[in-house]
Amino acid sequence: MSWIDPNFPRTATPTDLVGRVLGLNPGMMTGPGTNTYLIGRREPILLDTGAGVPDYVALLEAYLRERGWGRPSRVVLTHRHRDHLGGVAALRERFPGLRVSKMRHRDPDDLPESIEDLRDGQVVQGDGATLVPVYTPGHASDHLCYYLPEEKAVFTGDVVLGGSTTVIPSEDGDLLDYMNSLRRLLGLDIVRIYPAHGPVIEDAKGRIEEYIEHRLMRERQILDALWAGTTTIPDLVRAVYADTIPPALHQMAGQSVASHLKKLAREGRAREEVVPDAPSRWSLIG
Repeated sequence: MSWIDPNFPRTATPTDLVGRVLGLNPGMMTGPGTNTYLIGRREPILLDTGAGVPDYVALLEAYLRERGWGRPSRVVLTHRHRDHLGGVAALRERFPGLRVSKMRHRDPDDLPESIEDLRDGQVVQGDGATLVPVYTPGHASDHLCYYLPEEKAVFTGDVVLGGSTTVIPSEDGDLLDYMNSLRRLLGLDIVRIYPAHGPVIEDAKGRIEEYIEHRLMRERQILDALWAGTTTIPDLVRAVYADTIPPALHQMAGQSVASHLKKLAREGRAREEVVPDAPSRWSLIG
C-alpha cells in the first residue's frame, strides 16, 4: 500500500469505543492525512483536530450524526504541530465553549488561545472511556500519547505511524528522548495502536520493537560510515541510504542522520566540528 493512499477511508469505526475521522490533508509527511479520533459514547472525546482543512468540520459532524452522537465533550491534543491542532479554531466556532487540552511545554506564541495544560498521568475521563496521557518526547518536546485501558490500546500521535517511520525534526526533536519514549510505550499493557497517520496497528508491541530495531540498525550504519571516514551529513546520507531512496528525499533523510548524530553526541560517542561556510564535520570519539 502506498503511504499516500487515495483510497484510505475518510471515516471508520474500528471499535464501539473508537471512531476515526480523516483530516483530509494527504501529503509526503502526512500519508493519507492526519487521523482524528472520537473516543467514548454519545459525547465522545476528540483526539487531535487535523490541519484546519475547511471540509473537516462537516465530515466530523456527518460522522457524529451517523453514530447518533452529540457534540464532542472536549478535545485533547497529542502535540503542537499544525496538522494536529490546526482545526481548533473552526471547531470552537462550531462548538462554542469547547475545552481543548495539551501539554504546555516550549509552546510558541501562535498557539490557539485558552488551551489547558495536561500532564503525564493526568487522567481524562470520558463517557465510557478513560484516557491516560503518557509523556513521550522525541518527535516533539510536548508530545503526549494516550493510553485507553478499556481496550489495552494507545493513541500514539506521531511517535508510531501506520505505514512509515517517524521524522525527528531538528528544531524540537531528540532521538535519544524518542528511543526512551518507544521503550516506555513498550512497557504498557497494550495490544493495539491507533496512530496519527495510517491504519490501526493490531500487533502493538511487535511494531514498537520494529521501530526500535530500525533505529538501532540505522545507527550501526552511521557508525560504520563514520568509522570509514565519512564526515558530513550529505555524504552520510549517500553512504547510508545508497540507492534506497531518490535524491528528492535526501533532505528528509538528512534530518534522520542529523538526529542520530546528535544522539551519539549526547552519549559522548561522536563530536561535531563546525566548518565556516561548509557542512559540519562529524567524527567518532575514542
